[in-house]
Amino acid sequence: MERLDETDERILAELAEHARATYAEIGQRVSLSAPAVKRRVDRMIADGVIRGFTTVVDPNALGWRTEAYVQVFCHGTIAPAELRAAWVSIPEVVSAATVTGTADAILHVLARDMRHLEEALERIRASADIERSESIVVLSRLIERARP
Repeated sequence: MERLDETDERILAELAEHARATYAEIGQRVSLSAPAVKRRVDRMIADGVIRGFTTVVDPNALGWRTEAYVQVFCHGTIAPAELRAAWVSIPEVVSAATVTGTADAILHVLARDMRHLEEALERIRASADIERSESIVVLSRLIERARP
């Protein structure tokens, strides 16, 4: 993988901020031609710098307004790949990570309401060798930033 230069970083910032912009529009902002921007984007895709393109849907549009962080405590040792496989098909789990500390993993969960959250938690706990879980329900978001 080639090292990213300042222009590559500016292109990535533009894509993160304006994902639907054309190569010509991005080129205007970074002082390159559209073909030059395309070549750089193609190289970053090939190098794995850009792993994909996605649509971010506002959970409120789905009516999923109940949000929680769930600490998961497993029996014994479970490989991260096994945990991922257990939770990847649960649509309410919007992110999951293994963590340090007493919990084995933390999940970010969205649901329509408390009943829906409870159903999702039951599926989460039944999906792997889970000893227990602790849920923290979000009351209000104070800061939310897009990740680079």
